[in-house]
Amino acid sequence: MILIADSGSSKTDWRVIDDQGKISQIRTTGFNPYNQTASQMEEGMRTPDLLALRGKIRQVYFYGAGCTSPKNKAVVGQTLKRFYPEAGEITVNHDLLAAARATCGHNAGIACVLGTGSNSGDYDGEKIVDNRPSPGYLLGDEGGGSYIGRQFLQD
Repeated sequence: MILIADSGSSKTDWRVIDDQGKISQIRTTGFNPYNQTASQMEEGMRTPDLLALRGKIRQVYFYGAGCTSPKNKAVVGQTLKRFYPEAGEITVNHDLLAAARATCGHNAGIACVLGTGSNSGDYDGEKIVDNRPSPGYLLGDEGGGSYIGRQFLQD
């Protein structure tokens, strides 16, 4: 089985691809190594659906907010390896790369993420080559969830 995760700070959408190619989905809390420890991330994964996959997962592809630095990628990767020790391949990348791959495939383009925070970058068809992160919700992240929520409450 293959497990693919798209994780933001608010929620994680997991896709499970079984050996027959059937795709199912699971939603859990979000994970961000800037805001959570490895043990907090692992605790968030302890849902009946993800626990039921133990012993079956062979590959994990995790795309997450905050997974840009080697240190943060390692924290998430080690957490996944402890949770799914049978997985032979675990790959951790930034959620912006997932957006670029989903949007552009193998073609160059610009990808954006709008969620709790927003982010954008140039994609060369394989990797993000230039990142333009937002200034953060305090300085005006007009595409992010904090700004949109504030506008909703004001209206």
